[in-house]
Amino acid sequence: MSLTVHTEQRGDVVVVAVAGELDMATAPQLQDQITDLLDKGRSRLVFDLSEVSFCDSTGLSVFVRAKNSCDEAGGVVRLAAPQRGVLRILEVSGLVEVLHTYPTVDQAVAGDPTPASS
Repeated sequence: MSLTVHTEQRGDVVVVAVAGELDMATAPQLQDQITDLLDKGRSRLVFDLSEVSFCDSTGLSVFVRAKNSCDEAGGVVRLAAPQRGVLRILEVSGLVEVLHTYPTVDQAVAGDPTPASS
């Protein structure tokens, strides 16, 4: 399965809608999009994961690198609306809090303190 990535500006936040399987084969495509956004000075990112059906450790590492880069630039990374399987991977890896995961895109854009795992 392929990966599609679309971006939408919402105020000072860029919503990055990701769909498909995020794995070793497709992660570079998302990484390229993140690098492009950072090069344009966009460091407040919300990743809409509602259409991501699978995410492996390579995909997780893309989000960790994005967080580190955005932190350095004074920005933020938030994950939104992960499906049950993806949320479980985030929980097991301990990244659900580190990557600030939210149940909806709107909550992630707003920075709502309600975690997805509650």
